[in-house]
Amino acid sequence: MHVRAQHCGQPPFQLLVRHGPHGSLTGCKMHQASFAGAAVWKPLLVLRRRRLEPAHNPVERAPSSPERAAWGCQISGLSAGDEASYPESNPGARGLEGFARRLSPAVFLRAEFFHPPQLFEMKPYDNKAWLLVLPALAIMTCVGILPLVAVTNYSFLDIFDLRNPTWVGVDWYRNIVISQRFYGSLGRSCLFSAMILSVQMPLGIWIALLLHRSNRYIVSTVLVLVTVPLVVPWNMIPVIWLNFINPGVGLAGRAMAWLNIGFDYKFTALHTWIVLIVMDTWHWLGLVVVLSYAGISSVPSSYYQAAAIDGASRWQIFRFIQLPKMQAVLSMALLLRFMDSFMIYIEAFRINAGGPDGATSFLSLDLGEDIQSFNYGPAAARSIVYFLIVMTVAWAFRTATSTRKPVAAELVG
Repeated sequence: MHVRAQHCGQPPFQLLVRHGPHGSLTGCKMHQASFAGAAVWKPLLVLRRRRLEPAHNPVERAPSSPERAAWGCQISGLSAGDEASYPESNPGARGLEGFARRLSPAVFLRAEFFHPPQLFEMKPYDNKAWLLVLPALAIMTCVGILPLVAVTNYSFLDIFDLRNPTWVGVDWYRNIVISQRFYGSLGRSCLFSAMILSVQMPLGIWIALLLHRSNRYIVSTVLVLVTVPLVVPWNMIPVIWLNFINPGVGLAGRAMAWLNIGFDYKFTALHTWIVLIVMDTWHWLGLVVVLSYAGISSVPSSYYQAAAIDGASRWQIFRFIQLPKMQAVLSMALLLRFMDSFMIYIEAFRINAGGPDGATSFLSLDLGEDIQSFNYGPAAARSIVYFLIVMTVAWAFRTATSTRKPVAAELVG
C-alpha cells in the first residue's frame, strides 16, 4: 500500500507508525528529520510485508487532530502488515531507523523515499588534501610534460647546429609519412607485440590457474621464481641470453650443439625472432602471472560453492567466474605489455642490431639510429609520431574494454 504525506510550509518530518497486537494502526507521530527540504515536499513511502524477530515496542501517542492540522499534513491510504527496503546511502531515510524500532514484533516496516536530489544539502568537503598531490605533479612536470614540450618544439626545427636552429615546419613529419621504411618498421613492431601478447597472456593465466589449485608453499616458490627476472636490469637481459645460447659456454648452446640442432641467430631471421620472443617472455611473464593470480584470488569461495552445486565444469568456472574477475588486472597487464613490447629497443639492438637484413628493425631502432647520427630534428618528429601511436592504441583499448553500467531511475507516483 502507499502512504502519502504532503508538507505545506513547515519543517520536513518523518513518519512513525505502530501496529497493535491485531495488526491495526493504533497511532502515529511526526518528528522533524535531519535533512533539509523545500517549501512543498511530497515523499512517497512504499510498504510491503516482512517478519522479523521480536523487538522493543514502546507505545507512541497518536497525534490529535489539532496537531495534524498544525503540521499541515495529509495522511491517506495507510494499512497494516506492509514493508519496504530503503537505501542505506539515502540521508533522508536515516531518521526512519527509529521507525523500525517502534514496530510490533510480527511486522517490520521500512520506507524508501523517492525524492528529487536537489532537496538535500551537500556535505562540505575540505580540498586541502589535494595539496599532497603537488610534489608528484611537480615531478611529472619535470620528467614528463617539459621534455614532451621540448621534443615537440625540436620536431619543427633543423637543429644540426644547436646554436642556429632552422625552422622547417612539418618537413620531418612528411618525410616519415611517405617513407616505406617507417611502414616496414611499424609492421614488424605490431607483429612482435601481437606475438608477445599471444604467448605471454595465455601462459601467464594458465600458470596462475595452476597456482590457484596448489598449496601455499608451491605458490610462494613459483611466484618468487617468476618475478626474479623483473628485477634484472634491461641492459643485462640480452647479455645473459647471449651467453646462454653461446655454443661454447652456454647451457642451451651446448645442448643444441650436442643434439645437432642448427641454431644461427646472427644470420637466420626466424632464429633471431625466437630468441627475442623467448627472452622477452622470460623477462616479463612474471608480471602477467602475478596480476592474474591476484585476480583469481579475489574470487569469493561462495562462487565456487555455487558452481559446484550447479555442476559447472572447469571451463565454465573459468569462463563465467574467474575470467570476469580477472578482467581489470588482465586489461592492465595487456596494456602494459603492449606498450613495452611495441617500443622494444635494448634487447633487439644487443642481440642482432636489427638484423639480419633488417628483419628485426623495429620503430625504436630507427629512432635510435637517428639519435646516434645527431639528426635531432627527425628523431624528435619520429618520437612524437611513436608517442601518438601508443596513445591512440591505449585510448582505443581503454574505450573498447570499458563497461558502462546504465543507471536506471524508477519513479513511483
